[in-house]
Amino acid sequence: MNLKDLARAPELIKLTLDSEEIVQAYGEALDFYILDRQPMETFLKLATGDQEDFENRARLVAQMILDDQGNPVIQPGTMLPSRVMIAAFGKLVDYLGK
Repeated sequence: MNLKDLARAPELIKLTLDSEEIVQAYGEALDFYILDRQPMETFLKLATGDQEDFENRARLVAQMILDDQGNPVIQPGTMLPSRVMIAAFGKLVDYLGK
């Protein structure tokens, strides 16, 4: 197989936050979307970033959390609850690590 056969435009995929804690807090699972393929720069920043550089990692994750139309969920002046951001970060790392 040629590598060219694997190259394609990124597509939105749905990830679900469905831990007991999330469902108990919000009454249901929470869905968000990410691109199934990330630019290498983004992937490397997330994977190899300084463990103490939480601010930049949080900013990077926030840019990756999308709605079902591919738009960032977190807009200027808005925030997600901390427990949701932490759960989303874990889900992203789990997905990208596969």
